[in-house]
Amino acid sequence: MPQSLAELEQQRAALLHQISQLGAFRAGSITGTGGRCGNRNCHCHRPKDPGHSPHPRLTYKRNRKTVTESFSSPAAQRKAEREVEAFREWQRLSRAFVEINEQLCRARSVEESLTPQEKNGAGGPPGSGPRSRPDSAYRFPGVAQDGTSGPGVHGNGGAFGHA
Repeated sequence: MPQSLAELEQQRAALLHQISQLGAFRAGSITGTGGRCGNRNCHCHRPKDPGHSPHPRLTYKRNRKTVTESFSSPAAQRKAEREVEAFREWQRLSRAFVEINEQLCRARSVEESLTPQEKNGAGGPPGSGPRSRPDSAYRFPGVAQDGTSGPGVHGNGGAFGHA
């Protein structure tokens, strides 16, 4: 059974409230990098050595470039993990918000979505109504824009005559 407009509005309001309660967030991923370093004398270059343990890094895009940040401490890493998790929650809530709005748009009738001006017959964009054009915009047969007679008017001063 489809949901009522009131139920959809309540869900929408609840999602907005949840979004407003999110803390600071940032896009990105936390991944570990490890392996061999650049020092040829390091233990990681010995045969069968597993290399260095993974070092967590935050990776994200800025101006279409990939940026990677190292963490100064375990506390900095935990902070970044919370911020990335909050970003994932924002993404989830944002998708749900769009879905609820789409359902609302489909559920509302055309009459319910009309503005008061549209209900009164002024439904077009501003300036599109017949009274919004200056008189000079109207074209009368046989009269040019400058008021002179045009083709089809036989020298009688135009369809309305000139004083």
